Amino acid sequence: MREWDPRSASAAEIHSLVETVNAVLAADLPDDPPWRDVQVRDYLAETMPGERRICWVAEDDRLPDGESQIYALVSILLLGDIGVLEILVEPHLRRRGLGRELLAVAARRAYLEGFSSIGVEAIGGTPAIGFYEALGFEREYVETRSVLSLDTVDWASLTTMAGGISSGYRVEYHPGGPPAALLEAYAHAKAQAQTDDDDLELTPRSSDPERLRESLETLHRRGLKPYIVLAIHEATGAVAGLTEVVVPAQHPERADQYDTIVVREHRGYGIDRAIKARMLFELRGAEPGLGQVQTWNAQHNESMLKVNAELGYQSDRDWFEYIADVGQLVQRLAPS
Repeated sequence: MREWDPRSASAAEIHSLVETVNAVLAADLPDDPPWRDVQVRDYLAETMPGERRICWVAEDDRLPDGESQIYALVSILLLGDIGVLEILVEPHLRRRGLGRELLAVAARRAYLEGFSSIGVEAIGGTPAIGFYEALGFEREYVETRSVLSLDTVDWASLTTMAGGISSGYRVEYHPGGPPAALLEAYAHAKAQAQTDDDDLELTPRSSDPERLRESLETLHRRGLKPYIVLAIHEATGAVAGLTEVVVPAQHPERADQYDTIVVREHRGYGIDRAIKARMLFELRGAEPGLGQVQTWNAQHNESMLKVNAELGYQSDRDWFEYIADVGQLVQRLAPS
């Protein structure tokens, strides 16, 4: 096992890591599209200003120079006051203590860096649930992933939904991100929505204009193409609602829904349905190779779950966010 920097990794190492990612997907999420070896180095190396990602790999050290076989990876993203963990282990090597060793290395580094908490996402129905709970991670938040297949969309009904917004609002489409003139209003809408959330913020949203601009630039560098649809309150020019979808270069067949927000005083005017329906029409034209969109929603967010059901999303899998005290975790993982 060694600390690993994707910036200086060989092409063979990156390719081997992609093979491991796909082996994990085949075991844990067999209906998900496999990753392509496209901008994977950028995906791992690029972070927001002030954030750092540290990685370690376990590999076969018997291979000749220039060859590589990475069969496990742990990364920890250090941001704010929490470290966000990710562990991947080849399925045939699980239950041999390797995941525990990887976690111990990352936890020790987080402790030395002065972090007090580690958060992690674990996918329901996978061995990760028992692994983290056995090590003392506490469940903080649950959300449900839903997947929409574009070949099942009722486009006639979607046309009605896209046009169902109340008068006084207009809908705008911005591939790549909102224009500079709208960044402040866009960030303001995100800042207002943050007060309504109670999750762990393992992927915190940017809620000031400069941070938002940097976030969008980071997405592009990581190979993640953003598409934005906004609802503008015509009387004030405020961003009343927004929805974001990102198409990753690593799996362009399936897009990721990011934030969908309707500012509190603008709710009840059909904005959520209209902007999400408009987004699907735009994606159909802009991304002909796209087959699915996946989204995550808190189980208590009944209004958005209802909208997604009307659009045709199908519930797929629960995702759990866990947190652990770093000091206690280091002690628990120390050799006996």
